[in-house]
Parts: sequence; structure tokens; C-alpha cells
Amino acid sequence: MDKPKAYIESSVVSYYTAHRSRDLIVMAHQDITHTWWEKHLSKYEVCISAVVLDEIRRGDPEAASERLQAVSGFPLLPIRPEVEHLAALYDRELQFPGKSLRDTLHIALASVHAVDYLVTWNCRHIANAHIRRGLAELNRAEGISTPIICTPEELLDDDAIPPPKL
Repeated sequence: MDKPKAYIESSVVSYYTAHRSRDLIVMAHQDITHTWWEKHLSKYEVCISAVVLDEIRRGDPEAASERLQAVSGFPLLPIRPEVEHLAALYDRELQFPGKSLRDTLHIALASVHAVDYLVTWNCRHIANAHIRRGLAELNRAEGISTPIICTPEELLDDDAIPPPKL
């Protein structure tokens, strides 16, 4: 049986490689991300894109290097013209808050390439119930599949969510 395909958005890579946060919610997300990455990532055919690479290259050079190393073995989904067209459609029709072209590109890449899961911690622009509903309607009208947009927590299978390490 083929593994399901998972597109890893840059927020997940950042949580995986970041220094320990003192914020309890961020710390919990980091712990969940580590558990998922280390115990469950192998269950998926993982992919990223040039958009992810561009985002994780930003900031502190040492931290960027760690992020790039974490994804170094993952194949890149190509940004074809239909991806750009779909991202523009999402931006126009779904009324993404603020400047969110990169977020629409992540979703368009996962949709055009028929990825099973788009894994993200970006719950404002990507894993947002209102966005997901409109996205499903738009993709249906465009005749393409919609990935399941979720956080690493939702892909932990039957594992207990680890308590934050204080």
C-alpha cells in the first residue's frame, strides 16, 4: 500500500527545530511536533516546496541552517502555472487576511499535486475552519481534490499527546 502524501508547511519545520519556548502553548506545539516528526513522519511520503525553502531560509543564519537540514531529504513540488493561478483564485475568493500569497501558494501546491495532507501550525491563514470550507467549495468547482489541512497533533494516530517538558 502506498504511503499517504504529506506536504509540510514551514511553520511545522520551525516548531521542530526551534529552541525551547517558555510559552506553554508554543512549548506544547513543539513537543507535539517532535513526537510526530520522530515517530510518525516515516508513515508519509513527505514533500515541501521552494516556498517552504524560501520561508525557512529567513532569520538567524544558524537557525535557518538547522531548518534547511531538517528538510534536506524531502522532494520539492514544482510551482507550475496552474499552482499560481489557483493561489491567485484563493487569495481573491477566500479573502485571506493580510498579505498571504505564500499561504495561498502552500494550499495551491498541495491541491494541484493531489497531496493527502497539508500539515501546518498556521491556524490563522491555513488550518482555519472558514478557509477550509471555502477552499473545499472552490476546489470542487475547479475539479481538483482538497488536501486534509491539519496540525501534526491531528496526525498522532493513537498516541497520547505528550505533556509539555517544563
